[in-house]
Amino acid sequence: MFPRPCVILGLVLLLVASSAAAQVEPAATEGAAIQSDEAQMRTPPPVSGEDYPELTRSEVRSNYLRAGMTFDAAYDDNVLPYNVAKPMHDMIYSVRPTIAFDQALPRLHQTLTYSPGFTFYQRTSARNQADQGATINLQYRLSPHASLIVRDSFLKSSNTLYQATDSVSGAPPSNPEGAIPPIADERRNIANGQISYQFSPNAMVGGGGSATRLIFPNVSQVPGLCDSNTLGGLAFYNFRISSSQYVGANYQYTNSLTCPASRRSQTRTNTAYFFYSLYFGRALSLSISGGPQHFESKMPPLPLTSAWTPALTASLGWQSGHVSVAASYSRTVNGGGGLFGAFHSNSMTSHLRWQLTRDWTIDSQGAYEIHKTVNALFVTAGAGGHTVSGQVTLQRRIGEKLTLETTFQRMHQSYGDIAVLSGSPDSNREGVSLIYHIERPLGR
Repeated sequence: MFPRPCVILGLVLLLVASSAAAQVEPAATEGAAIQSDEAQMRTPPPVSGEDYPELTRSEVRSNYLRAGMTFDAAYDDNVLPYNVAKPMHDMIYSVRPTIAFDQALPRLHQTLTYSPGFTFYQRTSARNQADQGATINLQYRLSPHASLIVRDSFLKSSNTLYQATDSVSGAPPSNPEGAIPPIADERRNIANGQISYQFSPNAMVGGGGSATRLIFPNVSQVPGLCDSNTLGGLAFYNFRISSSQYVGANYQYTNSLTCPASRRSQTRTNTAYFFYSLYFGRALSLSISGGPQHFESKMPPLPLTSAWTPALTASLGWQSGHVSVAASYSRTVNGGGGLFGAFHSNSMTSHLRWQLTRDWTIDSQGAYEIHKTVNALFVTAGAGGHTVSGQVTLQRRIGEKLTLETTFQRMHQSYGDIAVLSGSPDSNREGVSLIYHIERPLGR
C-alpha cells in the first residue's frame, strides 16, 4: 500500500500546484530576473537539508514526465548471513517500473517519483518480495521573501544493499544509518519540512522538523537490531557577508527511540552549530559547521547518562557540465538506526559522477561509519562497530530510450554483538541492469 505520509504530501502537492498554476504571472524581463536572483539569498548546505546534486549539469532536466522499466540480474555471495555456518550465494532478479514527474513554475518546483517492483531469489525463493519506493519534493515560494520545502521518501524492500550508500548532504545528520542487514525486509520513511523567511537584504531565519521511521517486519531476519523512530527540530539564522560567503547559526534537537513499543533505548540531543559557507560561482561550494552538543541516553532500568561533546560537519559539492562531485564528514552523538544505545559517530560519504562521452558515464559512491558507545558500562547496549561500503556503476546509453548498466557493490560491517552480521560481515554483488525509459516534456 502506498505510504500514508506520501499520500498526504501528494494531496498537498496537487493543491498547491493548482493554486500556483492559477496564479502564474507573465514572464519577467531578463534584467528583472537577474536582479531577483541577486536579491534572493541562498540557503547554505548546513541548514538547507538538501542533498548535493548527483547528476552533472548537462544531465539536469525539469518540466518532464518520465516513465520506464528496469530489469536487474545480480549475483550476491551473502544472502543468508545470520543462520548458516557458511554464507549462501544466490542470483537475484528484479523488475522495477518507474514513473517520475518534474514541473518548475515561477513559484513552485515539484517532483514526484514512484517505483514499485518485484524481487526474486533463485535459491532462497522464500524471500521473494514486492517492493515499493516513492519520493516527493515540493519547493514553493510563498512570497518574494518566504519559501517552503516539503520532502518525503518511502522504501519497502528486502534488497537493502542497493541503499547501502546514501546521498551526500551538507547538513548535520539527525540519526545514523546504523548496521545494514544485506538481505532483510525493511520499511523506511523519512519526512521533513522547512520554512525560511528573508527579513532583510542579507539576513534570513527559518525552521523545520523531521521524522524518520525504520521498521523490520520480520524480526527473525535481523537478530540484534530493532525498529527505531527519530523526531527532530531545527531553527537557524543565516547572514550573507557577500555574494559568495554566508555565516550563521542553527539549533538542532533530536529524540530517538529504539524498540519504540518497549522504549528499550532513548537518546536525546541538543546541538548549537555555527556555520560558514563559501561559494565559487555556481559550480563549487564549501561548508563547515560545528559547536557544542549535549546528549542524554536512557536504557531502563539503568540510570540516565548525559554529557557535553563537540559536534562537527564539513562538506563540499562541485557540479560542472560533465562532472559532479560531493563529499561530507560529520562527528556527532546520536541514536536510532536500529542500534541499541547512544553512540559517538564519525561518518564520511562521497559521490562522483563523470560523463565520459555522450553515451558513457561512470558513477561511484562510498561511505564509512564508525559508532562507539557513549558508555561502555552499559552491558545491555551495543558496543558499536563500523561499516564500509562502496559501489561503482558503468553506464552505456544504447539509443535514446535504452541504457545498459554494470554495477559492482561491496560492503564490510563489523558489529560483534549483532548476530545478523557477526558471523559473515562481508557482502559482494555484481549485477547488470537494462533500463528502458521514455520522456515527454511538460508545458511548451
